[in-house]
Amino acid sequence: MASDDTPCFKFMDWELDNSTSNISKQEKQLSASRRRYYTFCRRKSFAAFVASKREATQEEGKPCWCCCVQTFKEHSAIHKHVARTHDSEIKQLTQAAYEHMLKQLEEEPETQQPSERDVKPMDISTWIPDISHISEEQLQKGLGRVLLYYCYCQLENPHVICAWQKALCEKLRLTGKVRVATEGINGTVGGTNVATDIYIDAMLSHPLFKMNKEDFKISDGGAECFTDLRVRVYKEIVPMGVDPDVISYRHAGVHLEPERFHEEVEALLAKGNLCNDTILLDCRNFYESKIGQFTHCLAPDIRKFSYFPDYVDQNLDLFRDKKVLMYCTGGIRCERGSAYLCSKDVCKEVYQLKGGIHKYLERFPDGFYRGKLFVFDERYSISSNSDVISDCRYCGCPWDHYQLCSTQFCCQLVLSCPRCRQEGHTACCPTCQTKGQPQREGSSVAPQHKEECECTDRRPRIPQDV
Repeated sequence: MASDDTPCFKFMDWELDNSTSNISKQEKQLSASRRRYYTFCRRKSFAAFVASKREATQEEGKPCWCCCVQTFKEHSAIHKHVARTHDSEIKQLTQAAYEHMLKQLEEEPETQQPSERDVKPMDISTWIPDISHISEEQLQKGLGRVLLYYCYCQLENPHVICAWQKALCEKLRLTGKVRVATEGINGTVGGTNVATDIYIDAMLSHPLFKMNKEDFKISDGGAECFTDLRVRVYKEIVPMGVDPDVISYRHAGVHLEPERFHEEVEALLAKGNLCNDTILLDCRNFYESKIGQFTHCLAPDIRKFSYFPDYVDQNLDLFRDKKVLMYCTGGIRCERGSAYLCSKDVCKEVYQLKGGIHKYLERFPDGFYRGKLFVFDERYSISSNSDVISDCRYCGCPWDHYQLCSTQFCCQLVLSCPRCRQEGHTACCPTCQTKGQPQREGSSVAPQHKEECECTDRRPRIPQDV
């Protein structure tokens, strides 16, 4: 499943990194729903504080912020300054907003949708297939695979669908991640061939989902590709950070079948440097495009899909009067990403690869996509060709197998070849390598939260590609 906040590692925003340790004790004392309210208030308070420092006299498209007799011209710079210097003020604002929200909730009883615990078994029992003829061994042993899929559709009660998905996956011994929202469902699950076949049949027979078998992207794997099963209700089925009622998948670009997309890329490459009216756009994160991408693509140096809208806003001239060919892992990010790009009304045409890289590689394993395909599970990547387009972070030799940074609480990915790892280079950067030394030497002192390191400190939150 294409998600920035859902892989087995998470890349955190700076403003949240720096404040986590200060609120963790307080948040732990709150219920799950109250924690969500508190976190929401914290985000809003931080954003409001930053907005209050923005200078109104600046040119359109060139914002700057003034705080503590300093001028900041980058979002990342003002965010870091506020997180480092004004934490106590942010906490006070957060507490005030939180108390105000609780007061409103007490005065105005919520009309909430039913939660999972409120859903009665009979609400979902008719959607659970009878597997009495299937043995436990068939569900847990033997060849397996991983499914990736999404379906945009109107779900009036996503909590019922969430409860059904959880019950279905648990019954089939599937692991993975499933996001449910009023706009549809997005999932990636792993299990045996028998279990995944039953899962596909259950999805195809459900009355709310108008899906075909071709909508499922399949790769070798199994339940072991995920650490657990997570099925939850969200605002969006792909976290772009924009209200789906404002930017809807219904206004996405034109879908191109893999064959047509291949022809378009072939024509683009044939023109070479003479082609200045078409952009082949990779809308994935930098760590995905680093190990695999289409030849001569534009791959933004962003680390979350939620940064993509800001990237488009700050690079509009790059897309003006151009034909854009977009692609992503399985197609879902292009649905919302192309819709956002279309909403700016600057492009000549916007197209997207139907089914994403997954479906393209099924048809063209030796086509114009070179390197590995990043996936959000314990495998990190799958391959259809032998090209290695990335290199070891330390020695520079060809290498494209990701591993997590070895420093505790750092969740960056690192490309470090076997020789360099044997020499102790197992962290994502020198900062983390230094922080990790005391732990390897037996020290009991360890950081209690995720911290900033060189990898994120030196990368602009939103790159300027114009």
